[in-house]
Amino acid sequence: MDHEETKIDDNTESFDCDMENESMQPKKKTINTNKVVKSGKKVKRGIIYLSTIPKFMNVTTIREIFSEYGKVDRVYLQLNKNELHSVKLKKQKKAIKYFTEGWVEFESKKVAKFVAATLNNTQISTRKKSKFYDVMWNIKYLHRFKWIHLSERLAYERAVHKQRVLTEIAQAKREVNFFSYNVDRSKKLRKKSEKGETTVFKLPEVKQRDTDAEIRNRKAKAHVEDRTEFLKSIFT
Repeated sequence: MDHEETKIDDNTESFDCDMENESMQPKKKTINTNKVVKSGKKVKRGIIYLSTIPKFMNVTTIREIFSEYGKVDRVYLQLNKNELHSVKLKKQKKAIKYFTEGWVEFESKKVAKFVAATLNNTQISTRKKSKFYDVMWNIKYLHRFKWIHLSERLAYERAVHKQRVLTEIAQAKREVNFFSYNVDRSKKLRKKSEKGETTVFKLPEVKQRDTDAEIRNRKAKAHVEDRTEFLKSIFT
């Protein structure tokens, strides 16, 4: 992944985006997460996965929506760089960042399960003038998934992207060196030809790949020759 995105740490950054305050779908149910926790018992965190992120929705909006159901810890949204570039080409005053998918971590596992079960396949907003009126939530609770797993995945994808970039740079350098070498060689050969000197250098032949038509014709010709030889062997 080549990317510009929120940081994976306890203080997740959020992107600023110009948008109005939208009224979201009211809660039909609530879950009590303020129960007294027994001493020595650790509260398990839960993570939900958002397979789609509507346009004009950012980290701040996501946090505000899901904070109504329980305490939200970390939020990560995957940036869609193609959308970002397309907005810049239109010469707008401020580039709007769009996202493709996201992960939201709740401090309580029960809250995460409740949010996934309650909001999945429901309208994001019931207000007709809202940007999210015709958009549905697509949420899934990730069983046995921890934030460290997401961090490892992103680190791996960054490493793969870095290696791919280094490979492309090395390939480009080889092509440039080969081109410059041929240019220098052609200049030397031109000077020799102007002076009347002879050279034994020959241009290398470049073998191009045969077209589909040439391959078919070659196979058809070989088939006819084989059939002819077979008939000759029978009747002679």
